Amino acid sequence: MLSKGAAKKVTIYVNEDTQRHLNSLYESILSFLMHKGVAGATATRALAGFGAHGVLHTPKVEVLAEHLPIRIEFVETAEKVDELLPTLYDMVSDGMIEFHDTTVVKVAMKDKRATEPKRPHTRKAGNAKLMRVFMGEADRWHGEPLYDAIVKQLRMMDIAGATVYRGILGYGAKGHTHKQSFFHVVRDMPIMISVVESEEKLNQAAEAIESMLQDGLIVISDVDIVRLIHSSPSEETANATIPSR
Repeated sequence: MLSKGAAKKVTIYVNEDTQRHLNSLYESILSFLMHKGVAGATATRALAGFGAHGVLHTPKVEVLAEHLPIRIEFVETAEKVDELLPTLYDMVSDGMIEFHDTTVVKVAMKDKRATEPKRPHTRKAGNAKLMRVFMGEADRWHGEPLYDAIVKQLRMMDIAGATVYRGILGYGAKGHTHKQSFFHVVRDMPIMISVVESEEKLNQAAEAIESMLQDGLIVISDVDIVRLIHSSPSEETANATIPSR
């Protein structure tokens, strides 16, 4: 395990589309580092960049978007870095590797399994309704995104929870295909809001949303729910100290 003190920071630059043994090179590097017991590594995808080839890679040009740079960083002891560098050198056939001295100020890792014993839970099951609301990302309600306004409305109605999903491809009743690509940014991707609640509260929510929805779809179906409620330590302490009557 990495400890406080002197260390080495390694940064590796590769292209996103560079392959190694039928896998992405950056994924192969991460798998190698994990297999070798490196404390941790992060891969980030750049918005744009250029390298020794003198070509500017940018998402604005679809043919160049696949070549965007990937940056992999990790921090380890000098001995560990010396062990890893020969293999990394062979793996990076088109890219750059750099490392420099750094200092680890703090290493903290909370092991929940060791510090937090498994608490008892209550299982609740029953029937409910599932509502799914479909709309476009560009739809508005009083100057704000419609999906945002709907979520706010659901919170004011004390709905237990709602989740907003953003689609990557879709079409609706109008037959228009909504698709995001690197060539242009689509501002009207499909949006779906999912809500699970009791039939009474969901019917009220559907009525409120229907008045806000100008072009979309509301789907309601029956579902069976299973909910696990874990008691907090404070609740366990309170229950233990309350005398029975």
